[in-house]
Amino acid sequence: MLRIDFISDINCPWCALGLAALDAAIQQLGAETPVEIHCQPFELNPQLPAGGVKLKDYLQQKYGMGDAQIRSVHDTIAARGSELQFTFAEREFLWNSFDCHRLLYWAEQEYSAEKQVQLKRALMQAYQGEGRNISQTEILVDVVGQAGLDKHRAETVLASNEFTQEVRTLQQTWINAGISAVPSLVINRQHLLQGAQSPDVYAQALRDIAQQQNPSQ
Repeated sequence: MLRIDFISDINCPWCALGLAALDAAIQQLGAETPVEIHCQPFELNPQLPAGGVKLKDYLQQKYGMGDAQIRSVHDTIAARGSELQFTFAEREFLWNSFDCHRLLYWAEQEYSAEKQVQLKRALMQAYQGEGRNISQTEILVDVVGQAGLDKHRAETVLASNEFTQEVRTLQQTWINAGISAVPSLVINRQHLLQGAQSPDVYAQALRDIAQQQNPSQ
C-alpha cells in the first residue's frame, strides 16, 4: 500500500486538475498498486476575507496578470480539465477555504481517508466546477451531505473552532517540510511530486516507487 499525502487548496484550479489526474492514474494502476490518499491542508492565501474577493482583482494584484493573460490561463486550465472530464465554472470570486480544510480533517478523523477524499472531490466540484461560495456554512453543509457525511455534525464543527489548531499545525508542518506550491504529492513520506501532472506521469511514478518498495515483484 502506497501512502499519498495530497497537499492542496480548494481554491487552486491546478489542484483540481491534479486530483482528477491522480484519480485517473489510480484507475490505470488498478489492483497492481494499491494506494491510500490523505488530503493535507494548504491555503494559497490565508488572509482572504470571509466575504471573498473578486478573482480577477486577486489575480491582477497578486500576480500582476492582465485580462488577456487571465483569459489565456483560464483557457489552458479548461482544456486540461476537458481532457480529465472535469468542467471548470466561470468563477468570479475567491473565498476563504479554511473551513473546507477543517471539514476535511474532521472527515478523516471521524470517518476514513476514503471518505475524506470523497469530500475533497465534492468540495472541488462545488467551487472549481460550480463556482459556489465555499465559505458559506449552508453550502458547505450541503456539500458534506452530497459526500455522504453527517450534515448535523458538520454544522457543529463549523459553528465552533473545532480542529482549527490541528489544521494550523498541519499546514505549518508541510511549510516547514519545504512545501511552498500546490498541488504537491508526498508518497510514503519520502518521494515528492509537484504540479498537476498527467495521469500517465503519476501512474509511472507510483509504479516506480512501488517497485522500489517491493523489488522482488
